[in-house]
Amino acid sequence: MKTGNLLVGMLCAVLMASCHGNAGGAKETHGHEHDHELEEQEMHADESGEHAHADEIVLPAEKARAAGVVVERITPGDFHSVIPASGTILPATEDQTLIVAPVSGLVTFLRPIVEGSTVGAGEELFAVSARNLQDGDPIERAAIAYETARKEFERVSSLIDEKIVSQKEYNAAKNNYETARIAYEAVTRSRSGQGNVVKSPVSGSVTACLVQTGDYVSTGQPLARLTRNRRLYLKVDVPERYYASLDKVVAARFKPSCSEHFFDTQQLNGRMLAYGRSTADAAGYVPVTFEMKADKELLPGTFAEVRLLAAPRHDVISLPVTALTEEQGVYFVYLQLDEECYRKQEVRTGASDGERVEILGGLQGGEQVVTQGAIHVKLASASNMIPAHTHNH
Repeated sequence: MKTGNLLVGMLCAVLMASCHGNAGGAKETHGHEHDHELEEQEMHADESGEHAHADEIVLPAEKARAAGVVVERITPGDFHSVIPASGTILPATEDQTLIVAPVSGLVTFLRPIVEGSTVGAGEELFAVSARNLQDGDPIERAAIAYETARKEFERVSSLIDEKIVSQKEYNAAKNNYETARIAYEAVTRSRSGQGNVVKSPVSGSVTACLVQTGDYVSTGQPLARLTRNRRLYLKVDVPERYYASLDKVVAARFKPSCSEHFFDTQQLNGRMLAYGRSTADAAGYVPVTFEMKADKELLPGTFAEVRLLAAPRHDVISLPVTALTEEQGVYFVYLQLDEECYRKQEVRTGASDGERVEILGGLQGGEQVVTQGAIHVKLASASNMIPAHTHNH
C-alpha cells in the first residue's frame, strides 16, 4: 500500500514539472513576439520621418494667445548708437517762482504750507507784520513819509511860478514825493488786519517752504519756492570718454527710479539744450541738459538711468527688451517653429537703448521670434504637464 502511494506521488510531481516547463516556454515565446512588435513600431516611426525633439517646447496656440504671446519676424534695420549714463530730473529754471517778503516783520501763515501743497494764482499764503517791533509798522512809516513828501511837493509847486523856489528844489521835492508814493502804495496794496498779505503770483506746487510761523524776515527775503509743473530738465552726467560723440546726440531715453519703464525726450516734446565744455564741477563727467514737457509719472529730484541716442547705424539686428530672458548671465530668445512649437535660442547681446537690444550673435534675420510673453514660453519649457510632441519634417 505504501508502495502504491509513493508511485502516485512521483507521477504527480512529473506532471507538475511538465506543466511549468510548457508555461515558461509560452511566456518566453510571448516576450519574443512583444519585443519584435516594438522593433517593428520603431522601424515604422523611423521610416515615416517622425522624431521626438528634446529641445522643442510645446505651447498650444490657444494658451499662447491667452498668455499674450506675440511673435514677430526679425529683420535688420536702423539702430541708434547708445551712450550709457546716469542723470537727475530737475524742475525747469523758467518754471520756478520764488515768493519773497514785501516788507520786514514777523511771518504768519494764512493756510498750511508744506512741500507738495498746491496753490492757485492770487491765493493768500502769508502775512508779514511789524506792529509790535521797535522799529514800528513799516506801513505806518511809509504813510508818514508819503504825507510829508506830498505836503512838501504841494508847497514848492505853489511857489515855483513866483520864482520863490528854484527849479532844482522843485525837482527834488517832486522826486521825493513820487518815491514815497510808490513805496506807500506798494506796502498798502496788500494790507490787512494781520499785516501785509503775501499772495501766490502763479498757480503751482510748493517745492520748499523757507520760513516758519513767527520768523522775522527782511524785505525781499524768500518765503517759499513754487514750480508750475509744466517743464522739466534732465541733467545727464556723461563719462568724459564719450565727449567726442556728444554733438551727434539726438535724444535721450531714461528710466527714473520712481518708474518701471523708459521715457523718451522726443515723445515728451523735448530737446537738448546744451552740453558742457569742461568737467570742472564733476570730475570725469560732462553735463548734458535736456528740456522736456512734465509728466505726472516724473518726479523732480529723482535719479534716472539714461541712454543717449546718437547717430543711427544701418542693417542691425535688434529685439525688444521683452523678447529676452536671462539665465545666469546668459540671454536667450524663443523661436517659433510652427503654430504651437518653439525652440530656445541663445543670443549674444550688445547695446540697449532702453526699448530694444542689439543682437550680436545667435540670429541671422528672418526668424520668427517671441517678442512678448517670452516668460510664458519659458515656463512651458519647464512644465512637466506638457505632453511629448512630434514635429514632422
